[in-house]
Amino acid sequence: MNAVAQLSAGISAVILIVVFPFEAFFIDRPQVQRFLGIEPHGLRNVHLWSFCIGARNALAGIGTLIGLWIVNFGDESTGVTVVVVTCIYMLLASLFMGVADALGYWLPRGGSVRGTVASAVLPAVALIAIAI
Repeated sequence: MNAVAQLSAGISAVILIVVFPFEAFFIDRPQVQRFLGIEPHGLRNVHLWSFCIGARNALAGIGTLIGLWIVNFGDESTGVTVVVVTCIYMLLASLFMGVADALGYWLPRGGSVRGTVASAVLPAVALIAIAI
């Protein structure tokens, strides 16, 4: 696995891990809501889901870092498989965030565009770099 793929996957993983506490524990803070592009209305009703999504994203990030470790210190093909699977998860989760917005589930509507693009680019770059 080349350096571009490893760097893209690694940065994407770290971002997911760093964002987890915001989604899981600090979502009620106005600055976190602005960062995540969400409205505070009805937040108490979705905190369970934001916690679970944050935890799943953190697990994907941890899985990616484990895959990168395996690439560099274990069986490369196994590590590449782990990284590919976690990057596909990251990319598809990002795209589903955009679909949810298009369906009107994101408030304010259009609020997911920045997050969708930002969270899709690095896993896509990693997958492309792995493929070539």
